[in-house]
Amino acid sequence: MVVGGLFVLAGLTLMVSTIALFVRVGKGTLAPWDPTRKLVIRGPYRHVRNPMISGVLAVLLGESLFIDSLPLLEFFGFATLLNMIYIPLSEELGLIKRFGEEYLTYFQHVRRWLPRIKPWQG
Repeated sequence: MVVGGLFVLAGLTLMVSTIALFVRVGKGTLAPWDPTRKLVIRGPYRHVRNPMISGVLAVLLGESLFIDSLPLLEFFGFATLLNMIYIPLSEELGLIKRFGEEYLTYFQHVRRWLPRIKPWQG
């Protein structure tokens, strides 16, 4: 239960901080009708390209551990697989179109899932 609770807490912290960065720095939201106007490369985005999804997945994993739920663990696996397909095939292509060379440079220096130890200075 403790490990699950720690995953949930870490995931929620990551989600809240990244959403706040979208609003403050990106000048937009998660909503497709109000996307960010600026590329966000601050805070956790200096370590990994998808910290918001990492936060969501951490919450799902933590919940499954906290309540010892196999169906929730299976849903975590499905959500992980879905994002591993969706992000490179759709989201990243959209970011290349919206932000061009700025995103491509970021893409080359910061990994999709595995965080950098040292933050990228860009």
